[in-house]
Amino acid sequence: MPDMDAIQAVAFAAPLAKELDENKVTPGVLGFIVFAVMAGGVWMLMKSMNRHMDMVNFEETPAQPPVAAPQSPNAESPAAPAAKRPTESEPTSAAPRGE
Repeated sequence: MPDMDAIQAVAFAAPLAKELDENKVTPGVLGFIVFAVMAGGVWMLMKSMNRHMDMVNFEETPAQPPVAAPQSPNAESPAAPAAKRPTESEPTSAAPRGE
């Protein structure tokens, strides 16, 4: 058997619902709950983002110049070309340029 308090509460609330304008739409309790959950989620995301941003080091370290390896006196210089390569001024074939 249903509780009499619940029946009385529904009977009391029913006439109050009729007093509201039926053409007026309000978000109600469900809208407030959804908004509160979304606001809580955004707050938690911002807090997490703040923690992660604190871990990032924004100071740039200066670039170190490359260290040259010591060369033995017997080794060939890497700057010396193995074979002479033709330049743009020297033609690579007998065909004239620009045609």
